[in-house]
Amino acid sequence: MCLPLPSFKEVSHSQGKQGTTWMQEILTLIYSKGDLEPAKTIPNWARAPWLEHTYFKDMLQETSGPRLITTHLPCQVLAPALRKSKAKVIYMARNPKDVAVSFYHFHKMARFLPDPGSFEDFLVRFLEGTVQYGSWFDHVKGWLSQRAELDLFYITYEDLHQELGRSVERLADWLGCPLQPEESRAIQQHCSFSSMRENTMVNYTLIPCEIMDHSRGRFMRKGIVGDWRDHFTPVQNMHFHKIYQEEMQDSSLRFRGLMD
Repeated sequence: MCLPLPSFKEVSHSQGKQGTTWMQEILTLIYSKGDLEPAKTIPNWARAPWLEHTYFKDMLQETSGPRLITTHLPCQVLAPALRKSKAKVIYMARNPKDVAVSFYHFHKMARFLPDPGSFEDFLVRFLEGTVQYGSWFDHVKGWLSQRAELDLFYITYEDLHQELGRSVERLADWLGCPLQPEESRAIQQHCSFSSMRENTMVNYTLIPCEIMDHSRGRFMRKGIVGDWRDHFTPVQNMHFHKIYQEEMQDSSLRFRGLMD
């Protein structure tokens, strides 16, 4: 998610593995007007630091002007402060089936997270909300309930995947940073999955192996929509739908391919 607290410009917000890294790159390049230098020379966690990390305060002291910050925190933690600020908030969401799959693979390489066990076991915990940052359902519903009170831009991973150019232009216009056609093209090229996957400022290969075991997978794994189909059994899919319908019955939120 992208959130701006009093002295911030934008805050990028989501729960884990919903496209936050992708949004960090897009926002970096919108503000640089398509200049690739920052995105190729500065790690993304320095360009859009994480609010919940220990280095956050020090990084803020080293920057000035409009700032980007990133967080996975739930709305009950941040919304009260945001209502008193001029911050703009960007909320990224993703088909929760793909979130579960991506989060599972991330657990396998992230040494600071518990071993996920089997995918079947992990999916149970995901649906129960006993994974890092809690329930996906509560996270999404909580933030989207604040749309009337916050300056919040809602976008999905699937939107970016299907219409990257249009999504970039919508974001730029909303931020008051309209782009020239050549600037938009540069952003789209750099923010393709294949380009980001090879960029060491984005793909987290700079993180030491004692924190992320790169021998067990890649942080940027596939970057596709619908990877859940290669992981879910028919029984798991039916159970997921049942829980989703119970949790989201009062929500208008829709994801492409969710009910396939």
